[in-house]
Amino acid sequence: MKSIFIIMLSAVFVDNFVLSKFMGICPFLGVSKKLSSSLGMGAAVIFVMVCATAITYPIYWGLLEPNSLEYLNTVAFILVIALFVQLVEIVMKKMMPPLYKSLGVYLPLITTNCAVLGVTLLNIDNEYTFVESLFNALFAGVGFSLALILFAGVRSKLETADIPATFKGIPSTLIAASIVSLSFMAFSGLIK
Repeated sequence: MKSIFIIMLSAVFVDNFVLSKFMGICPFLGVSKKLSSSLGMGAAVIFVMVCATAITYPIYWGLLEPNSLEYLNTVAFILVIALFVQLVEIVMKKMMPPLYKSLGVYLPLITTNCAVLGVTLLNIDNEYTFVESLFNALFAGVGFSLALILFAGVRSKLETADIPATFKGIPSTLIAASIVSLSFMAFSGLIK
Protein backbone atom coordinates (compact mmCIF):
# COMPACT_ATOMS: atom_id res chain seq x y z
CA MET A 1 0.00 0.00 0.00
CA LYS A 2 1.51 3.29 -1.09
CA SER A 3 1.72 6.08 1.40
CA ILE A 4 -1.15 8.54 1.12
CA PHE A 5 1.40 11.35 1.45
CA ILE A 6 3.32 10.06 -1.60
CA ILE A 7 0.08 9.78 -3.57
CA MET A 8 -0.81 13.34 -2.55
CA LEU A 9 2.56 14.81 -3.57
CA SER A 10 2.54 12.88 -6.81
CA ALA A 11 -1.02 13.85 -7.80
CA VAL A 12 -0.66 17.54 -6.98
CA PHE A 13 2.91 18.30 -8.07
CA VAL A 14 4.86 15.51 -9.78
CA ASP A 15 2.13 14.04 -11.99
CA ASN A 16 -0.16 17.06 -12.19
CA PHE A 17 -2.77 16.16 -14.79
CA VAL A 18 -2.70 19.53 -16.54
CA LEU A 19 0.92 20.62 -16.21
CA SER A 20 2.72 17.27 -16.40
CA LYS A 21 0.38 14.86 -18.19
CA PHE A 22 -1.30 17.53 -20.37
CA MET A 23 -4.80 16.22 -19.66
CA GLY A 24 -7.69 18.62 -19.23
CA ILE A 25 -6.17 21.37 -21.35
CA CYS A 26 -9.54 22.52 -22.77
CA PRO A 27 -10.99 23.73 -19.43
CA PHE A 28 -7.52 24.84 -18.32
CA LEU A 29 -7.28 27.29 -21.21
CA GLY A 30 -10.98 28.11 -21.40
CA VAL A 31 -11.93 28.73 -17.78
CA SER A 32 -8.74 30.21 -16.36
CA LYS A 33 -9.54 33.77 -17.47
CA LYS A 34 -11.07 34.63 -14.08
CA LEU A 35 -10.24 33.38 -10.60
CA SER A 36 -13.91 32.86 -9.67
CA SER A 37 -14.61 30.57 -12.62
CA SER A 38 -11.30 28.74 -11.99
CA LEU A 39 -12.33 28.05 -8.40
CA GLY A 40 -15.77 26.86 -9.48
CA MET A 41 -14.41 24.59 -12.19
CA GLY A 42 -11.79 23.24 -9.80
CA ALA A 43 -14.42 22.36 -7.19
CA ALA A 44 -16.64 20.74 -9.83
CA VAL A 45 -13.74 18.66 -11.18
CA ILE A 46 -12.71 17.55 -7.66
CA PHE A 47 -16.29 16.45 -6.95
CA VAL A 48 -16.63 14.57 -10.24
CA MET A 49 -13.19 12.93 -9.92
CA VAL A 50 -13.86 11.63 -6.40
CA CYS A 51 -17.42 10.48 -7.13
CA ALA A 52 -16.45 8.88 -10.43
CA THR A 53 -13.60 7.04 -8.71
CA ALA A 54 -15.90 5.88 -5.90
CA ILE A 55 -18.21 4.31 -8.49
CA THR A 56 -15.79 3.13 -11.20
CA TYR A 57 -13.45 1.29 -8.81
CA PRO A 58 -16.09 -1.22 -7.62
CA ILE A 59 -17.53 -1.47 -11.15
CA TYR A 60 -14.12 -2.47 -12.49
CA TRP A 61 -13.00 -4.81 -9.69
CA GLY A 62 -16.46 -6.20 -8.88
CA LEU A 63 -18.05 -6.50 -12.31
CA LEU A 64 -15.71 -6.02 -15.26
CA GLU A 65 -12.54 -7.76 -14.08
CA PRO A 66 -14.16 -10.93 -12.63
CA ASN A 67 -16.18 -11.40 -15.85
CA SER A 68 -13.22 -10.70 -18.18
CA LEU A 69 -14.89 -7.53 -19.47
CA GLU A 70 -11.94 -5.22 -18.78
CA TYR A 71 -12.13 -3.93 -22.35
CA LEU A 72 -15.40 -2.16 -21.45
CA ASN A 73 -13.80 -0.03 -18.73
CA THR A 74 -13.51 3.13 -20.83
CA VAL A 75 -17.16 3.01 -21.92
CA ALA A 76 -18.40 2.25 -18.41
CA PHE A 77 -16.24 4.96 -16.88
CA ILE A 78 -17.40 7.59 -19.39
CA LEU A 79 -21.04 6.78 -18.57
CA VAL A 80 -20.38 7.20 -14.83
CA ILE A 81 -18.55 10.49 -15.41
CA ALA A 82 -21.37 11.79 -17.60
CA LEU A 83 -23.86 10.96 -14.85
CA PHE A 84 -21.94 12.96 -12.25
CA VAL A 85 -21.36 15.90 -14.56
CA GLN A 86 -25.10 16.11 -15.15
CA LEU A 87 -25.62 16.05 -11.39
CA VAL A 88 -23.11 18.88 -10.89
CA GLU A 89 -24.69 20.87 -13.70
CA ILE A 90 -28.20 20.56 -12.22
CA VAL A 91 -27.00 21.52 -8.73
CA MET A 92 -25.00 24.52 -9.99
CA LYS A 93 -27.86 25.74 -12.15
CA LYS A 94 -30.20 25.69 -9.14
CA MET A 95 -27.83 26.77 -6.34
CA MET A 96 -25.21 28.96 -8.07
CA PRO A 97 -26.61 30.52 -11.27
CA PRO A 98 -23.82 33.13 -11.69
CA LEU A 99 -21.12 30.46 -11.48
CA TYR A 100 -23.14 28.21 -13.79
CA LYS A 101 -23.28 31.01 -16.37
CA SER A 102 -19.59 31.90 -16.01
CA LEU A 103 -18.54 28.29 -16.64
CA GLY A 104 -20.77 28.17 -19.70
CA VAL A 105 -19.97 25.39 -22.13
CA TYR A 106 -16.98 24.20 -20.08
CA LEU A 107 -19.15 22.64 -17.38
CA PRO A 108 -20.69 19.99 -19.65
CA LEU A 109 -17.23 19.51 -21.14
CA ILE A 110 -16.12 17.94 -17.84
CA THR A 111 -17.74 14.82 -19.32
CA THR A 112 -15.06 14.78 -22.00
CA ASN A 113 -12.31 16.10 -19.73
CA CYS A 114 -9.60 13.51 -20.17
CA ALA A 115 -8.22 14.33 -16.71
CA VAL A 116 -11.37 12.94 -15.09
CA LEU A 117 -11.31 9.80 -17.22
CA GLY A 118 -7.53 9.62 -16.79
CA VAL A 119 -7.66 9.51 -13.00
CA THR A 120 -10.17 6.64 -13.01
CA LEU A 121 -8.13 4.64 -15.51
CA LEU A 122 -4.79 5.35 -13.80
CA ASN A 123 -6.20 4.22 -10.46
CA ILE A 124 -6.84 0.83 -12.06
CA ASP A 125 -3.51 0.77 -13.93
CA ASN A 126 -1.56 1.65 -10.77
CA GLU A 127 -3.50 -1.02 -8.85
CA TYR A 128 -4.38 1.36 -6.06
CA THR A 129 -6.64 0.17 -3.29
CA PHE A 130 -10.05 1.78 -2.98
CA VAL A 131 -8.83 4.26 -0.35
CA GLU A 132 -5.69 5.06 -2.34
CA SER A 133 -7.84 5.59 -5.44
CA LEU A 134 -10.08 8.05 -3.59
CA PHE A 135 -7.09 9.99 -2.29
CA ASN A 136 -5.49 9.99 -5.73
CA ALA A 137 -8.71 11.34 -7.25
CA LEU A 138 -9.05 13.99 -4.54
CA PHE A 139 -5.50 15.24 -4.87
CA ALA A 140 -5.51 14.98 -8.67
CA GLY A 141 -8.50 17.33 -8.51
CA VAL A 142 -6.61 19.59 -6.11
CA GLY A 143 -3.68 19.61 -8.55
CA PHE A 144 -6.05 20.44 -11.41
CA SER A 145 -7.52 23.28 -9.34
CA LEU A 146 -4.05 24.52 -8.41
CA ALA A 147 -3.10 24.67 -12.08
CA LEU A 148 -6.31 26.60 -12.92
CA ILE A 149 -5.80 29.06 -10.06
CA LEU A 150 -2.11 29.64 -10.83
CA PHE A 151 -2.87 30.17 -14.49
CA ALA A 152 -5.75 32.54 -13.69
CA GLY A 153 -3.17 34.69 -11.90
CA VAL A 154 -0.78 34.51 -14.83
CA ARG A 155 -3.54 35.41 -17.29
CA SER A 156 -4.59 38.40 -15.20
CA LYS A 157 -1.02 39.69 -15.53
CA LEU A 158 -1.09 39.04 -19.28
CA GLU A 159 -4.11 41.34 -19.59
CA THR A 160 -2.06 44.33 -18.41
CA ALA A 161 1.29 43.33 -19.93
CA ASP A 162 2.79 45.18 -22.85
CA ILE A 163 2.78 42.37 -25.41
CA PRO A 164 3.57 42.77 -29.13
CA ALA A 165 0.42 42.68 -31.25
CA THR A 166 1.38 39.40 -32.94
CA PHE A 167 1.54 37.64 -29.55
CA LYS A 168 -1.66 39.04 -28.01
CA GLY A 169 -4.43 36.57 -27.22
CA ILE A 170 -3.94 32.88 -27.86
CA PRO A 171 -0.17 32.96 -28.64
CA SER A 172 0.72 34.68 -25.36
CA THR A 173 -1.67 32.38 -23.47
CA LEU A 174 -0.04 29.26 -24.90
CA ILE A 175 3.47 30.57 -24.23
CA ALA A 176 2.51 31.41 -20.64
CA ALA A 177 0.94 27.94 -20.22
CA SER A 178 4.14 26.29 -21.41
CA ILE A 179 6.23 28.34 -18.97
CA VAL A 180 3.92 27.42 -16.07
CA SER A 181 4.17 23.78 -17.18
CA LEU A 182 7.97 24.01 -17.26
CA SER A 183 7.94 25.28 -13.69
CA PHE A 184 6.25 22.05 -12.61
CA MET A 185 8.97 20.02 -14.32
CA ALA A 186 11.13 20.91 -11.31
CA PHE A 187 9.04 18.40 -9.32
CA SER A 188 9.77 15.49 -11.70
CA GLY A 189 11.98 12.93 -10.04
CA LEU A 190 10.82 13.99 -6.57
CA ILE A 191 8.97 10.70 -6.21
CA LYS A 192 10.07 7.45 -7.86
